[in-house]
Amino acid sequence: MIIRQLFLFIEMRLLAIFFLFGVSLLGVACGTGSAPASPLETMKTYTKAVKAKDTATMKLLLSADTKKMLEQEAKSQNVGLDEVVKRETLFPESQKVFEFRNEKIEGDKATLEVKNSYGQWETWPFVKEDDQWKIDKKGYADRLMQDIEQQNDAAIDEIMKQNQIPTEPSPQTP
Repeated sequence: MIIRQLFLFIEMRLLAIFFLFGVSLLGVACGTGSAPASPLETMKTYTKAVKAKDTATMKLLLSADTKKMLEQEAKSQNVGLDEVVKRETLFPESQKVFEFRNEKIEGDKATLEVKNSYGQWETWPFVKEDDQWKIDKKGYADRLMQDIEQQNDAAIDEIMKQNQIPTEPSPQTP
């Protein structure tokens, strides 16, 4: 009888412990009141994933538009998405030090300045998707294309100015 009561007591204690453990796990999983990782934290996680060649984590940190862009690239090159994700990192493999500054958040968009391997600061865009900050490589590529188009337009305008034909007829000699 005493042994049976002892087993019952132990069984009740174990159930109580499992119950408390389950409730605490549920609280952590729901993330009540916790803020999403900032763009800076997202970028730091990305750089760790790049160093570890962890493509699964790298893909999780990329925006949906970025993944679509990389999927198109993979398809056009007849390779897998993981190969393109590994190859198309924000940093060269030789870069060992990563520096970040000037995180700016405006609604569901953000930017972060990242020092590249040449020591220059580049501004990287982020978008918030499903309450998580994602790196927007597609937005970065679109901005680069706009910058190139503007530079080309300015160069063409300058060439046209330099090669302008006078609008007034020149005096003709008899």
